[in-house]
Amino acid sequence: MDITNIDKQFVANTYARFPVQLWTGKGSEVFTKTNERYIDLGTGIGVNVFGYADASWSEAVSTQILKLQHTSNLYYTEPCALLAKKICEKTDMKKVFFCNSGAEANECAIKAARRYSVLKYGEGRHTIITLKNSFHGRTLATLAATGQDAFHDDFGPFPEGFVYVEANLESVQKAMDENACCALMLETIQGEGGVVPLDSDFLEKAQILCRERDILLIIDEVQTGNGRTGDLYSYEYNGLKPDIFTTAKGLGGGLPIGACVFGEKTENALGFGSHGSTFGGNSVCCAGALNIFDRLTPELFAEVKKKSEFIISTLSALPEVKSITGRGFMLGIECERSGKEIANACLEKGVLVLTAKQKVRLLPALNIPFDLLEEAIDVLKSVIQTKS
Repeated sequence: MDITNIDKQFVANTYARFPVQLWTGKGSEVFTKTNERYIDLGTGIGVNVFGYADASWSEAVSTQILKLQHTSNLYYTEPCALLAKKICEKTDMKKVFFCNSGAEANECAIKAARRYSVLKYGEGRHTIITLKNSFHGRTLATLAATGQDAFHDDFGPFPEGFVYVEANLESVQKAMDENACCALMLETIQGEGGVVPLDSDFLEKAQILCRERDILLIIDEVQTGNGRTGDLYSYEYNGLKPDIFTTAKGLGGGLPIGACVFGEKTENALGFGSHGSTFGGNSVCCAGALNIFDRLTPELFAEVKKKSEFIISTLSALPEVKSITGRGFMLGIECERSGKEIANACLEKGVLVLTAKQKVRLLPALNIPFDLLEEAIDVLKSVIQTKS
């Protein structure tokens, strides 16, 4: 079968795919049907945190499939309850709502923030401040929350109640003064915006502003979470305590699951019938996520940081590299050549990388063996040094 042409004929044309048909994988290596090998530094955009066909994760998922693959949320299931318990215990949060994706987790956070404000202050205090260059999803509400004009073309009108500001304290305070706000929503590292870390001092002072005005702090950990930046969640690095945080991607290790996690102030913002999801808390997805979450340890994070330092020190020495941003295994590399050009050249040499804006974006598996990482970075290094 000519899968490429079948895909082009029958799958909605929403993706600019690379000209490769992936067939099977193991760890950080993935292969085509004709056994062409690639080292993957993208992990399905930060999803396969322990690589492909991880034995421990596969066993947990397979065991659950043979027991109970799905039931509605009208009933209790062990994987859902235990996963919520572990997330809350490791983060000192109070409750979790499970869904299927990062966008859905952010939708839930938006709804919860507005309901918290309605219940406490009445109607009208519903504006959510987000940052320019942010990205929060592709549903209409999360697109409305996204502070990038390029994502807003052709899909209006959007839900109201969002204002975009620059990532500085003066802009945030001005927005709070001029709008009836219920929440400030942000990523500590703007992933789709080009792997741009926010200033720790700004984040700390923005949190203080939120506390003073009872404006909820929502942190989008969809890409940064679950060990990606070298901490369980990236807000820990900045010393923050969100009222709500959202996560997805790496949580399921390859299965679709998102989570909206509530702190003490917001744990009762949603009640019976105020929100729901048919597949949220699915037994198989939660079993996979439980396996992932139990393996996100300080020892693993130390390895991520060590390997990240290797990448940064190796590539920052190249004159063709203008800057490297991000933390841990969420890195953006700005070069003289465009990220897209470098990604295509790496593909030809057997390495899969991503892009973000004009940068090369790296999101390797958290447990990638050092020899494979070294091999892949050597390829990336040679591509960066090659003149276009």
